[in-house]
Amino acid sequence: MTRRARGDGGLHWDEHRQRWIATTTIGYNGRGKRVVRKASGRTKTEAKNKLRDLLRDQADGLTAGVGGYTVRLAVEDWLTHGLGRQSAATVTKYRHLCAEHVLPALGARKLRDLSASEVDQWLAGLSRSHSTRTVQEIRACLNRAVKRAMARDQVRRNVVELTEVPTGQPGRRSKSLTPEQVDDVLIKTAPDRLHPYLVVSLLTGARTEELRALRWEHVHLDGRPNAVQSAPPHLEVWRSVREGGDTKTRKSRRTLALPVRAVQALRKQRAQQTADRLAAGNRWQETGLVFTTGLGTQLDAANVRRDFRRALKLVPGLNPAEWTPRELRHSFVSVLSDSGVPVEEISQLVGHSGTSVTELVYRDQLRPVIQTGATVMDRLFSLRDQRA
Repeated sequence: MTRRARGDGGLHWDEHRQRWIATTTIGYNGRGKRVVRKASGRTKTEAKNKLRDLLRDQADGLTAGVGGYTVRLAVEDWLTHGLGRQSAATVTKYRHLCAEHVLPALGARKLRDLSASEVDQWLAGLSRSHSTRTVQEIRACLNRAVKRAMARDQVRRNVVELTEVPTGQPGRRSKSLTPEQVDDVLIKTAPDRLHPYLVVSLLTGARTEELRALRWEHVHLDGRPNAVQSAPPHLEVWRSVREGGDTKTRKSRRTLALPVRAVQALRKQRAQQTADRLAAGNRWQETGLVFTTGLGTQLDAANVRRDFRRALKLVPGLNPAEWTPRELRHSFVSVLSDSGVPVEEISQLVGHSGTSVTELVYRDQLRPVIQTGATVMDRLFSLRDQRA
């Protein structure tokens, strides 16, 4: 029998296990002892193939045990150790996406054997029942998990990066209330305890996450008559419920003058909160927030959605199931645009970093600028026709 060359690994028959055993040395531990990796096969050819894989992994610098490293292990490692800077809500979302979509389909697959075509097929299946945005987020979870495994020598390359996100199902398009519907909401929802929230949202365009974090110290219902420069009633949109309390972007931090109707709604909210404080007694928790539960605690997104649908039942002609709280902000933009307010001013009011963001997010609510030119030209040609 010819002896294998040094560095080519070893191959021998194990009488007890009745299998061919492939072995190779991958290095030495801290005490100078050899670290050996092994694989086995029922036939000599099978064992040779596994030995070749061991030597290939060794040449590529992959760590011991990589052959059995699965997608599940990579994803769980990323979820456990790779999300240290993410908020609790983001971590919960990623865990849900992985548990629902990544692990059931690919979890048992050995990471080394995962192919780009396999990921393509998986993404194509997701696109038949989910929106493009959701498919993007699911793919991102797998991509980041494999990228982390690659950085730790568990796999040679990240095949997920070789794939593209297919177009998914169209999501529900956001819409806006007409001026008549806005008026109905402002009037008809008055008996509901969420009425002040609805009024401020509709008349200032503040984000839901910003209103839920709004504090009384940032609300100035009497303005600042004694300041060096007087100011009308206003609120300071300086916080949100995001991680760290910061607004979405730097330019989202803004100060907004309050319409008379919003001032009245906030006075009503202050009175309601005083009544809630007395009713709750020792159970009341002082948070300093403007919009709270009956015990003074912060509203979460689910609270707002539930109360929003309840309030909308008071408005004839509106189906609460067809509307979401964020569409109050869309309505704010639509009403301003229909009234001829330039997109530059709307962008500042809603706290966008620039007009391009406003035009992209609210393209269905904004009146295209080109209509201004068309209107002028129509008027000019109409006058010419009359003179003729």
